[in-house]
Amino acid sequence: MKRAIDAIYIQKKLQKTLDDKRFTHTLGVAYTATSLAMVHNCDIKQAQIAGLLHDCAKMRSDSSLLRLCHKNGIKMTSYEQTHPEMLHAKAGALIARSRYSITNSDILDAIRWHTTAKPNMSDLGKIIYIADFIEPNRKELDCLPEIRRMAFEDLDEAVYLILKNILEWLKASNETIDDMGKMAFDYYENIHNQKGEI
Repeated sequence: MKRAIDAIYIQKKLQKTLDDKRFTHTLGVAYTATSLAMVHNCDIKQAQIAGLLHDCAKMRSDSSLLRLCHKNGIKMTSYEQTHPEMLHAKAGALIARSRYSITNSDILDAIRWHTTAKPNMSDLGKIIYIADFIEPNRKELDCLPEIRRMAFEDLDEAVYLILKNILEWLKASNETIDDMGKMAFDYYENIHNQKGEI
C-alpha cells in the first residue's frame, strides 16, 4: 500500500501509459504544483501526487471514457456527454483511487476538477488547476506571464484569470462552456470584484 502512493512509483507507472508529450506535460504540472505548494503553504507531497495523476486517464479514447463513467455510475453533464474528452478528469479520479490506491479526498477532488474548476476549491484544487495551465511546457499565450506571476501571489486571482481567458477564447471560437466552468467563473469573478472594492 505504501509503495502505491510513492511519487517515484507513480511516475514510473505513468511513463508506461502516457505518450511522451503527455508525460512531459505531467512532469511539468507536478513540478509547478510542488512549487506553488511551497509558496502557498500547501502539502507538497499531495501537490506532487495530484500533479502526477491529474491526466492519468488522458490517453483513453472518448468511447472508453464514456464506458468507464457509465460502468462506475459517474454522473455526466450533457456537455460532458457531447465533449467526452472532458471526462478524463472524473475518470482520472477513479483510476487514481483504484489503480494507485489514492484515498485522500483532497487529491481526488483536485484531479476531478482540474479541467472545469468549481466554486470554492481547496488550495490543492486551485494549485492543480493553475499548474495544468501554466506549467513550463505549455504553448506560450499572451496571458501566461501575468497568470504565472499571479499564481505565486494569489491563487484565487490566478484561477479567475485562467477562467476569464478560457471563457473569452470559447466565446471567440463560438464554443460553449460546461455549466460547472461557468459557475466557477462567476464564483471567482465575485472574489475578484470584492478585492477591487477594498
